[in-house]
Amino acid sequence: MKDCTVYKTMNIIGKRWTIHILLELHKGEKKEKRFNELKRKLGYITPKILSERLTELEIEGLIAKKVDDSIKPPKSEYYLTESGTDFVKIIQAIKRWGLKWKFQNEECERAICMYCDH
Repeated sequence: MKDCTVYKTMNIIGKRWTIHILLELHKGEKKEKRFNELKRKLGYITPKILSERLTELEIEGLIAKKVDDSIKPPKSEYYLTESGTDFVKIIQAIKRWGLKWKFQNEECERAICMYCDH
């Protein structure tokens, strides 16, 4: 099992809050988001877990961090990489599965995740 691609992939994206973070980075017109903006959007996530997940996602190449150290304190923003953007297609497939088999939600069915406030 240690060489199974599915197991290895789930070790990257299967941790709590990981998919939520990727989806929040996908949402909206603005592609870069700051730490506190993500924390506010995610609600109950602790700063420690958010920091850990952002670091893990950056190491795995799903997100990148842009730092502007020309200002004090330095401003950091996170954004999806090509790999992270590609993974959003999987999140959207999860949504379609949920709508087909588990949840009846007409509003969600009509909504485009990128512009969803939920």
